Amino acid sequence: MGSSVVVVEYDPSWVMMFEQLRDFVLPVLSDIEVRIEHIGSTSVPGLAAKPIVDIDVVVSQQADVHTVILRLATLGYVHEGDLGATGREAFIPPEGITWHHLYVCTVDNDEYKRHILFRDYLRSHPNDAKMYGDLKKELALRFQNDRLAYSNAKSDFVNGILKHDGWK
Repeated sequence: MGSSVVVVEYDPSWVMMFEQLRDFVLPVLSDIEVRIEHIGSTSVPGLAAKPIVDIDVVVSQQADVHTVILRLATLGYVHEGDLGATGREAFIPPEGITWHHLYVCTVDNDEYKRHILFRDYLRSHPNDAKMYGDLKKELALRFQNDRLAYSNAKSDFVNGILKHDGWK
């Protein structure tokens, strides 16, 4: 994906995209206790987002993470390591597959818990989701060529929601 930040209005096809990607991954993980979650802004109906589906593959125990990494490699996923988010493994999608972000972690991973808490809050608070979408569109224009600044500028809003909803 290019380096510029682009935020677009919600697209209902993001749900189908997630389902197709989940169905692509699931067969190689069928014998492992796994949960595959649609996370990030594309998982919140009505929320403006970068048009990239985010997926968490969640396992119950750390020992399964290595197995999942090996299985995803058979599909063409390239393991990138944790990219600074301890305990959450990131992957580059296979060639020819819709670009997306895929992560693997355990159910007790803090990043996973944050993803779910934030997603579920926005799903049940459409006014806050709209405010967040408006903020993202504004920041995408301001920081069009600086993904890090864009992400950092969203953090006060995200952290405020998480704190309000009981996060540490």
